[in-house]
Amino acid sequence: MKLNELRDNEGAARKQKRVARGPGSGKGKTAGRGIKGQKSRSGVALGGYEGGQMPLYRRLPKRGFTKPNKLHYAVVNLGLIEKFIAEGKLNAKETITEDALVASGLVRRKLDGVRILAKGEITSKVTLEVTGASAAAVEAVAKAGGSLKVAAAAAE
Repeated sequence: MKLNELRDNEGAARKQKRVARGPGSGKGKTAGRGIKGQKSRSGVALGGYEGGQMPLYRRLPKRGFTKPNKLHYAVVNLGLIEKFIAEGKLNAKETITEDALVASGLVRRKLDGVRILAKGEITSKVTLEVTGASAAAVEAVAKAGGSLKVAAAAAE
């Protein structure tokens, strides 16, 4: 095979539909938009504009509140921890900290801390030290013979 013989697989690249390019194209004159009306014209925003009437999104009251200093945790399930231990990426004999989870690739970044959830099963006897954990996760780790220590979360 030579460079000049390289080409896409059959059907991999579709030809672009060129509208409003004369009657011979099959999409000439009105370019597939029909005749007259708002939808046939450019600059149409049918979703939001109600013809001068107060739009729905402004008639409805605002609800709720977004906390500006809300904490965002990196979430890890127990089943994934067990999987990484089985693959040898985590050492169950040592204390598994948040830094160990990041180093193993299980967590991309710690954010405001790591929170353990009880999805999946854990059979290894592990010692975990993290920022947060669900009650079910603490119970599941204890049932497997390990311990889960929750550090004091960062000031809220």
